[in-house]
Amino acid sequence: MEMSGQQLIPATKEEVWAALNDPDVLKVCIPGCQELTKSSDTEMAAVAVMKVGPVKARFQGAVTLSDLDPPNGYKITGEGQGGVAGFAKGIAVVKLSATGGGTVLDYTVDAQIGGKLSQLGGRLIDVTAKQMAGQFFKRFAGEIQARQNPQEAAGAVQPAGAGPAPVQARAVSSRREASTMAVAQPSAKAGVAAGSSVSWPVLALVVFASVLVALWAVYGGLLPSLAPADAPARISPDLASIAQLIMAAAIGYLFGRISN
Repeated sequence: MEMSGQQLIPATKEEVWAALNDPDVLKVCIPGCQELTKSSDTEMAAVAVMKVGPVKARFQGAVTLSDLDPPNGYKITGEGQGGVAGFAKGIAVVKLSATGGGTVLDYTVDAQIGGKLSQLGGRLIDVTAKQMAGQFFKRFAGEIQARQNPQEAAGAVQPAGAGPAPVQARAVSSRREASTMAVAQPSAKAGVAAGSSVSWPVLALVVFASVLVALWAVYGGLLPSLAPADAPARISPDLASIAQLIMAAAIGYLFGRISN
C-alpha cells in the first residue's frame, strides 16, 4: 500500500520538528495509541489498538528514525505484530518546508500488511489509512497550537475577582436560561390545555358509566327507591362496599383533574 499527502501546520519548522520527536505528543495524536516510549534519540516502542473493518487487534511494534535532517525531515521505519490479525510494516518519509502560513509537512508511506488484514479489500484498507492520517494531523496541529497558547487550551480559566469576564459569562448564561424557560412555559401550557380538552370528557363518561354499573350491581336498579323491597341482594355487603369506594374514588379523581 502506498499513500502520500500534504498538511499545512500553523507553526514554525522548529516547533513541528520538536513535536515530531516528542513521544508524549505522538502518543496523544496517533489513533488508538496506548503506549509510546522512547528508548533513544532514534528508537521508540509502541502499543496501539487498530480496527480495520471487522478486524480489531492490539499491535506491538518498534519504530526507528533514520536520515535525520533537523528541522527538515527524517525517515520512519516501523513494524508491528497483531497476533492472529496479522502484521504491518512500512516506511514513511517526512519532509518539512516553511511557508507563509506556517509549515508544510509532506509525507510518503509505503506499507505492507499480512494475516487477516491482507484478506480485507484494498479499498477498505486505503479508506481506513486515510481516515487515521486525517485524525493524526488534526490532533497534531491542535497539540502544537495548545503548546503555543496554553492558557487558551486550558479554557482561559481566571481566578475569582480577576475581572468582569466571569460575570459577563454568567449574565449571558442567565439570559439564555431565561429565554429558554420563556419559550418552554407557553409550550407546556399549550400541551396541558390540549391534553385536558381531550381527556376530561372521556374521563367524565367513564366515571358516569362506572356509577351506573355500581348502582345496578348493588341495588338491582339505577336508583335504590325503584328496586323491589323483597328483591334479593345481587352481591354481598362487602363487595357492595368495595364498589362504593371505587365509585367515590373515581368521582374524586374527576373533580381533582378539573380543579387542576
